[in-house]
Amino acid sequence: MSGVRLRPMEEGDLDTLYPYEQQMFGSEAWSKLSYIEELADQDYRCYLVAEDADGQVLGDGGLMTIDGTAQIMTVGVVPLARRRGIGRLLVRGLVSEAVKRRAREVLLEVRDDNDAARTLYESEGFEVIGTRRGYYEHGRVDALVMRREL
Repeated sequence: MSGVRLRPMEEGDLDTLYPYEQQMFGSEAWSKLSYIEELADQDYRCYLVAEDADGQVLGDGGLMTIDGTAQIMTVGVVPLARRRGIGRLLVRGLVSEAVKRRAREVLLEVRDDNDAARTLYESEGFEVIGTRRGYYEHGRVDALVMRREL
């Protein structure tokens, strides 16, 4: 993706990203405090942002790695920047970070009804290994558990 780069997320990036949190994640949106707590744990977690050549933050993604298993915690792209490959760039960056952290596998959960995200993850080598019934929307939407071996 030309002109877009990944870098470590900083607390100041929340000022740009957080106003979009509700649009990106609806009822599953995280609080600003949750992000701050995630960013503070640099031993087990890594958060990245995608930004364009002008420094505009376009999306973010997070990873937690414990004992050889990495889990993608979140991937979000601001609405105006979607369909430009930014989500794919973030997923690849998180997988690369999992490799650096010596993970043997990467797991994630995705809404069963999020066809765009499912297609992206499948094209990046993730396979469905299970379902969590009623995981999203207060019990109304299932989550698919996906895994990629490294």
